[in-house]
Amino acid sequence: MTDAPSPDATQPAGQAAEIPARPRPRRALLLSVFFGLAVFAYVFDQLTKLWVTGNMTEGERIPVLPPLLHWYYIRNSGAAFSIGENVTWVFTIIMTAVSIAILLQLRKLGSIWWALALGLLLGGALGNLTDRLFREPSFAMGHVVDFIQLPNFAIFNIADSAVVSSVVIICLLTLRGISLDGSRLTKDTVKHDS
Repeated sequence: MTDAPSPDATQPAGQAAEIPARPRPRRALLLSVFFGLAVFAYVFDQLTKLWVTGNMTEGERIPVLPPLLHWYYIRNSGAAFSIGENVTWVFTIIMTAVSIAILLQLRKLGSIWWALALGLLLGGALGNLTDRLFREPSFAMGHVVDFIQLPNFAIFNIADSAVVSSVVIICLLTLRGISLDGSRLTKDTVKHDS
């Protein structure tokens, strides 16, 4: 049995030691934003793909806001602009590695904007990874459902939009010198580090 700690001799009698304030729920907020956006991007992507595969035939094109926007259902075995169509398994490995790397960075997360960017990135990566793993022709070799067509641009999906949006945010954060932990890099910090 341990004795109760004695009151601090430097404090006046009858005054209890100050209890440290609870840390603000900042960490919980950051993780909520991260996971909330990841789940939103993933579910939105999968629901739209479910709608496309259930209501359109492959190769079908539906005008939405002609000539700017069409739904054009294709299945893509490669990456953007159909690059690497014969190495689908490589994209499966890359998306798995990216998803794991994002989750490993969460312990450093200290910025709401980085939480937003990484949440979108994870949701998008998992959306296309799900297609790679579970769509035809086979496990880990599946073709991604793409359906959003803009003039003179690749056909893409919601997961691709989430990934591109996250990359834009990450580039802006990097240009502004905002680190993953929320600290701001200054010229003095850069000189000191080099």
